[in-house]
Amino acid sequence: MGSVSLAWELKCQLGEGPAWFRGEQVLRFVDIKRGHIHAFDPATGVKDTFEVGGQPSFIVPEDGGGALVGSGLAIYRFASGRLGAPLFAIPDIEGNRTNDATVDLSGRLWFGTMDDQHSGKCGAVWCHDEAILHRAGAEAPITNGPAISPDGRWLYHVDTIKRLIWRYPLEGRTVLENGEVLVELEEQDGLPDGIVLDCEGCIWVGLWNGWGVRRYDQEGRLLEHIAMPCANVTKIAFAGPDLGTAYVTTARSGLDEERLRDQPLAGSLFTFDPGVAGLPLPNARKIEPADEATLNS
Repeated sequence: MGSVSLAWELKCQLGEGPAWFRGEQVLRFVDIKRGHIHAFDPATGVKDTFEVGGQPSFIVPEDGGGALVGSGLAIYRFASGRLGAPLFAIPDIEGNRTNDATVDLSGRLWFGTMDDQHSGKCGAVWCHDEAILHRAGAEAPITNGPAISPDGRWLYHVDTIKRLIWRYPLEGRTVLENGEVLVELEEQDGLPDGIVLDCEGCIWVGLWNGWGVRRYDQEGRLLEHIAMPCANVTKIAFAGPDLGTAYVTTARSGLDEERLRDQPLAGSLFTFDPGVAGLPLPNARKIEPADEATLNS
């Protein structure tokens, strides 16, 4: 397992949601609070930043070569460096916004919502399936994940405030029931943030105020802790032709000037060799602008 190195020096206020776009061989990620979408080509070193406004919280590939972005309480298509008109709105609590997301093996888009002010109102996990928007459950003030197991049998979800990583049976469901707590972190560990799974079914989680990334096995046992050069570590993505390189997003949010002096690279993109390959992120099914996402709660 290799040491952590700097891939792109940035000052992301809230770097999040890294995703590997296999068709273009490009890593994309967001800065939620600055309204930016970043793109990094590891092969050429080309770096692009797009100012899209709002609060883009995730970006995932879509059938046909597009990309879907959650921002505020709506889902958009990202093309030509900007967000189009909303594809559909999310009927959640006022003051909530989208957060993390993934795509399951059948192309369904799964994403979480959260209270933007962290004041205690609850978000939830949602599933968009064939023009129907399902409020799947797993309520929490700050949702992270979701992430899908290699065989598609399980969905993993993070309740960040309670420091819990949950596992729910999936297999075609759009409602999350009969979940079990797989990992419970201690206060000194930091807060669990974004998660992804590798090809062995193990969970990688970024640690907010935890200075690192952890890997847990399918039984919730800690396997690895990768130390990072800044406190607020948000999420990793597996990238490259063989999905064998890890990239890590970080954040400056919540750090005062004194703490930033001790971690000047906070908000940058980092990379390391995880010693295991990741899972390809499937393309989300194409969402037509004419789709009025019917709510099924």
